[in-house]
Amino acid sequence: MKFAIFTHVPHSKADNQYYAYAPYVREMNVWGENVDELVIVAPFFIGDATAIDIPYVHPKIEFISVSNFDVLTFKSIVQTILKLPALLIILFKEMQAADHIHLRCPGNIGLLACLVQIVFPNKSKTAKYAGNWDPKSKQPWTYKLQKWILNNTFLTRNIQVLVYGEWEGMSHNIKPFFTASYNAHDKVPLAQKSLNEIIDFVFVGALVQGKHPLYAIQLVENLHQKGYAVRLNLYGDGVERKLLEDYIVKQQLQSIVSLKGNQTQDIVKKAYQNSHFVVLPSDSEGWPKVIAEGMFWGCVPLATAVSCVPYMLDYENRGVLLTMNLESDSAKIERVLQNQSDFDAKRKKAAEWSRMFTLDVFEEAIKKLIV
Repeated sequence: MKFAIFTHVPHSKADNQYYAYAPYVREMNVWGENVDELVIVAPFFIGDATAIDIPYVHPKIEFISVSNFDVLTFKSIVQTILKLPALLIILFKEMQAADHIHLRCPGNIGLLACLVQIVFPNKSKTAKYAGNWDPKSKQPWTYKLQKWILNNTFLTRNIQVLVYGEWEGMSHNIKPFFTASYNAHDKVPLAQKSLNEIIDFVFVGALVQGKHPLYAIQLVENLHQKGYAVRLNLYGDGVERKLLEDYIVKQQLQSIVSLKGNQTQDIVKKAYQNSHFVVLPSDSEGWPKVIAEGMFWGCVPLATAVSCVPYMLDYENRGVLLTMNLESDSAKIERVLQNQSDFDAKRKKAAEWSRMFTLDVFEEAIKKLIV
């Protein structure tokens, strides 16, 4: 089977291997186990892979480079219009040659691929919508357009669209799904964690405004000021790093807040294992892997109520839903910190839930979609 992936994720090449963002590649390697040939249609950049990039693992890979684009400014709109004919021709040719079409959405390449796939109603297709499918959420019009096309059973046929959560108005194209990071053999017993020791919080993700890493710092700072022995490690990098560094120095938080930068999966896994809480005060998510991964290792999740997060946290039975009000959220966390049995119960429920979604289960579910 010739399996063609259409994605906006940027790729690089080294030692005759293609690299991209690790969580995405890990998932695509699972899909790749079930196909003879992998065709990747994606943007390419010349540069070194970072600590958060890993290579594809497949014996037969063909990479088709396409230009990235956006419609954020007048200049970029003009440039996009000039690029469109060549982009559409490439997407059409690769879909025509493929046995199975796989779309990665939302994204700019995903948007064009959503349009082009319409002319291939008989081709076998899957799509992964990695964003928030909630129809009531505020999203860019390009995201809403992709969701409308994918949900439309007249325009989009012979497809299974994988989304996070169950939502009103879903057509038979749409299939609630999940993702995974760890195997069944990783389900080792949880180590006990006392609230009488230093209480560790971990943030994992891009240091960008939409993830609100500053708010994570302020939460821990607020608890520290109230006398709790707390500590926060942030893993990831991004445009807000300098702002965070300046804030840490200004507020004299160097002893309790550390910026660790981008790190490997093993280092981040150890951070989860050593932490009491995983925090993600994000504006928008699909299925936040960070939260699911932290829960797998017994971290009590602290996350905003976006997309399917309330379901993941069982409406605060296995975590705390953040409101982005510092005093209110701090008070919620304090109630957990003052009750060891509640903390133990939440982390036990969190781990039990997350450990249902292992890579072994994920691999079997993927195999049913394309075999």
